[in-house]
Parts: sequence; C-alpha cells; structure tokens
Amino acid sequence: MRVLLGVCGGIAAYKAAAIASTLVQRGVTIDVIMTAAAQRFIAPLTFASLTARPVYTSLWDAPERIPHIRLVREADVALVAPATANLIAKLAAGIADDLLTSALLAARIPRILAPAMNDAMYEDGATQANLRALQARGYEIVDPERGFLAERESGMGRLASPERIVDALDRAFARRRSLQGKRVAITAGPTREPFDPVRFASNASTGATGIALAREAALRGAAVTLLLGPTLLEPPAGVDVVRFSTAQELCAAALQCAVGADLTIATAAVADWRPAHASDSKLKKSGDALTVAFEPNPDVLAALGERKGNTFLVGFAAETEDHERHARAKLRAKHLDAIAVNDVAGERGFGTGENELVLLWGEDGRRELGRADKATLAARLLDAVGELMRCS
Repeated sequence: MRVLLGVCGGIAAYKAAAIASTLVQRGVTIDVIMTAAAQRFIAPLTFASLTARPVYTSLWDAPERIPHIRLVREADVALVAPATANLIAKLAAGIADDLLTSALLAARIPRILAPAMNDAMYEDGATQANLRALQARGYEIVDPERGFLAERESGMGRLASPERIVDALDRAFARRRSLQGKRVAITAGPTREPFDPVRFASNASTGATGIALAREAALRGAAVTLLLGPTLLEPPAGVDVVRFSTAQELCAAALQCAVGADLTIATAAVADWRPAHASDSKLKKSGDALTVAFEPNPDVLAALGERKGNTFLVGFAAETEDHERHARAKLRAKHLDAIAVNDVAGERGFGTGENELVLLWGEDGRRELGRADKATLAARLLDAVGELMRCS
C-alpha cells in the first residue's frame, strides 16, 4: 500500500514521524508533503530518513512531473497529521495555494484528516463548520483527544494516538481494495425512445451517479463494465463501456454483461414506454395536434432479477412521493438484494450536483446515506453494499 502523508505546522508535527515509522515497518510506501510552517517544527531530513524517499515541500519540486497530481494518483490513501485549523479552513473553501492543498483538492482517493490545535481553536464555530463541510465531501476525520496541550493547558485538541490514526488507514485500505477480483456491472444514464429520426421521449438523467459508482468500484479493484446511455458526461478511465440508446438495447446489453457479475447496480433511468410506431422520416409540423401511441418497454431490472443467480443486485428508485413504500415494493417484486431510493420531485437528484439516498434491504433493513456530492455517495453506497455482500 502507498500513503501520501501531509504534515502541517503545529507542535504535533513530531508525532507524524512516529506514524511514518510505524507504517514503514508495516511495509507501507510513504510520500511526504510538508507545509512551510511544518518545516519550522521538524526538518524534512527526518521524514526522508524514515521513508527513504524524497520529501516534497513545494509545487515547484520536480514541476515537470506535476507533483500535486502525480502524488495523489500514485497513492492509495491521503493522510494529514497533524491537520491545522488553517489547512482545514482552506480545504473547506477549496483554496489550493500550496502543494498539500493542491494535492488534496485533486485527490480521488480516501482522504483522512487528524486535527490538532488548541482547544479554543478546535471548538470555534468556524472550525467545526469546516470539519462538517469536509465530512460531507467525503473526508474522514480522526477526532483529536483531550489532554495536555503545548500551551500548558488541558483540553480537546491533542492529536489522536498513532493507533487510532493507523486504524483509520487500515479501514481506508480495506475499502480501497474491497472489490479486488470482483466483476461489477453498472447501468447508467437515460434511455431515448424515438418517434421519428430527430425526436424522442426521455428523462432528465445524466448518468452522473452511475459514472461515480463505476469510478469508485474501479478504484476499489473491481473489473467494471459500465452500460451507459446518451449523456454528455465522460465515463471514467479504466472501465469497459457499453453504449446503449433505447430500453430494448439496454435490456439486451444488461442480460449479456450483467448476468453472472458479482455485483450489479442498476442506476439507469429506463423509460417505461416507447412509441408504438416510429416514423422513418421527420414528422412535419402541420398545425394539427399530434397523437403518439406508446407501448410498454421491457422491464430491465425485473429481467435481471429473474436471472441474477449469485449476483448481488442493487436497484435504484427515483420517487416523487411515498418514497420508501414504493421502493420496498420494487425491492420485493423485482427480486433485488437492496435498493437505493431518492426524491426526484422537481428533478432533484439529477445532474452532477448533490443527491440524497436511503438504502433499503430485506424486510426492514435501512441505512441513510445522507446528502452529499455523487462521488461521496458512491463511496458510501459501496461501503454499505460491501457489508451486505459479506453478510449474505
């Protein structure tokens, strides 16, 4: 495993050396980024000696290799210990004015912060609001402990013990490789049902949730097939992409690609009906009313449920009212192992913004995944599904 360790300027910086030593003894490869303030408390030479690797202190260290991108692409987990109030505030605001903040902003790997500061600074409303904002964006926070502080005071703000920090890293490593060797199929995006060559019936789905899940599953070591409908969003690198347009095309592709997978997650927004007759040529405007007869589309999720075998099958329910009752009915009727439900009244949840999900399973299993951006929700969903798969 490989860790990117960020060290900020605080008296607890010396404890980061002990954490680095512990990880090295466990065979972990460590790259260290030190802020300018951290170097006032402990020398880069200490970390270079412990890790037997270069220590990075500036955006301009080996600029030809673009270190703030390369370092997070090569690491499995990013850890900042100690994380100061200043760093936390900058991350919450999206400020990237040095190597460490730039790297963390560019990271798509688990990010862990271990705050350490004076208790008054830690308990201040601004710091607490910043920590909540970062948690909502997927950061894991290893809360500080109560104890003796550098100011000869006692309070909440002492850096968490190395054991707690290493435990957090172990959990992140486990999530990072939780799907190693698994085959995962994900459907995403809308279907388009044409009634002439230039017009179609569709919906507001963009495929953003399915794309986020495909990216996260690939990061966790899975071999991912993404069945993707018409969208302007780019699929993630490192996954096999199968394109579809209509519900019939999706059904055929899903039965070929998803049956037999270890995990299938069906996020695609499939049109329930299609025009019964599609014109071969563009329909001309005549001033008269246009009537289009629709007929049912194949039920893709039900077809997968009938043939799922040992596949763990997760559906999605986009509802506008009575959300969980409708989702549980879908869970039972389509032989799903779990279902994620969200409120799409007023097209909420569509697009690349935030969403809010609840995961349901069994007779009464329920977990709120909360409201967050779709990348964060993808990680939370796969965490929860992974637990269910291990228990099934």
